[in-house]
Amino acid sequence: MASGQTARQDWDGEFDVVVVGSGAGAMAGAFSAASRGLKTVVVEKTNLLGGASSYAGASCWLPGTQVQERAGVEDSTEAAAAYLESLLGTEQAERREAFLATAPELVKALEHDPALEFRWTAFPDYFAGPGRMDLGRSMMPVALPREEIGELADLVRPPIDRDNRGEQHPDGPLTAGQALIGRLLLAFTNTGNGVVRTGTAMTDLIVEDGKVLGVAVDTADGPQRLRAASGVLLGAGGFEGNEQMRRENGTPGSASWSMSPRSANTGTAIRAAQEAGAAVDLMDEAWWCPGTEQPSGKAAFTLGFRGGLMVDGNGKRYANESLPYDQMGREMAAAAADRIPSWFIFDSRFGGQLPAIMRPDNTPPAEHLAAGTWIQAESLGELAERTGLPADALAESVQRFNGFAAAGVDEDFHRGEDPYDLFFADPSHGPNPALVALDQPPYFAARMVLSDLGTKGGLRTDKDARVLTGSGEPISGLYAVGNSSASFSGRFYPGPGIPLGTAMVFAYRAVQAMAGPAAER
Repeated sequence: MASGQTARQDWDGEFDVVVVGSGAGAMAGAFSAASRGLKTVVVEKTNLLGGASSYAGASCWLPGTQVQERAGVEDSTEAAAAYLESLLGTEQAERREAFLATAPELVKALEHDPALEFRWTAFPDYFAGPGRMDLGRSMMPVALPREEIGELADLVRPPIDRDNRGEQHPDGPLTAGQALIGRLLLAFTNTGNGVVRTGTAMTDLIVEDGKVLGVAVDTADGPQRLRAASGVLLGAGGFEGNEQMRRENGTPGSASWSMSPRSANTGTAIRAAQEAGAAVDLMDEAWWCPGTEQPSGKAAFTLGFRGGLMVDGNGKRYANESLPYDQMGREMAAAAADRIPSWFIFDSRFGGQLPAIMRPDNTPPAEHLAAGTWIQAESLGELAERTGLPADALAESVQRFNGFAAAGVDEDFHRGEDPYDLFFADPSHGPNPALVALDQPPYFAARMVLSDLGTKGGLRTDKDARVLTGSGEPISGLYAVGNSSASFSGRFYPGPGIPLGTAMVFAYRAVQAMAGPAAER
């Protein structure tokens, strides 16, 4: 049924809060609502919970909390504010300040529940500037033993490599993104006020007199209408899986190269909100990363290069390969015609393995070599011939790079001068561990494309995650978080876990706006 055509008495289910999607923001919002006694339903169109969050390493950028304090990390809201202001200036200052003020409160509220536990994990902030933490301020969920979550584990989307093969979780505890979603699911279920409906796809918002009253969904039993007395929270991800929306908005990359689950994150929630009068922003943006092209045509999120060098189609280096992944992705997109695809060049000192972290990482080098996504050659000249790269340019790039490795200084792109550059490097390599010479044949070239961890443009929202119209007025009853909303970080990715951290904070604030602050605990 189209927006605006509603009969209040005709509902298939009545709730206080309807949460659309099941990533970290959605599940944090669902738990926050249910823990306040609000009857809450999570609707997820696929058969598994977690979306792209379940694939994540699950760093959560939440500054100045009790987790950092427990770990003896000297962090503060004020230091994080200085860091973000140095990057973002005055843009979105109100939302940024609300995020920073609420992060400690959110973590306290989450960890009040015995199912939710976090630990600080070293991972540097991504930019130099005042307030930066060289070892980071992010936290991760503690691994979740299978006996604690029980059969609920079957609802959590497994790691990306197993999910792509249609397999369930490996033996042992849930970790990383699966631990985050699993812990939020367990806490939500334990409230007794929540229900999860998988295989339930939101098709539209139900609006009357400018107020969102609920959602229309498709289920195995046919279409249904779910009432949301307090509000609808959209946490359904972005539109990275929708090739048409990417083209319409000039979003670089490709749906086939994105790291989101297949058939998910197609922008339905964003479009439904637009039809209800919502404004959007940053629709050409995503959380970028280099992707190692797979024989299937998909890509593997690639970070943490500890050797090798990247060249464009002209055989030239064009950036510091050790840049944080979003920054390296932006370098690729800046001259897409020459840099997509790029070639990552490395030698045999790494045993034929790419000297980096790949997710998923389950494609054997032999399969890459057979498919031509990787090339092996006994000389740089042969490598150039087989990749189509200019031989002289490739040889010159490698020779110049090897000179930098011997001297310990990258005169072109300053690789190894930032703490992030050295975080993944092997300290045993030469005067600059981020610069490792290529001089041990055979040589390899891996084809690299522009991947993403999801789009970051979406619905315009205020400091309480209320969805706004083009004139800046909130749409009553409608809230959006995570990649369904336009990120306050704009065209920057400040640190590990900003997407998850901000999604969870603004979901918490959305529930506060719906129901008022929680009673003193």
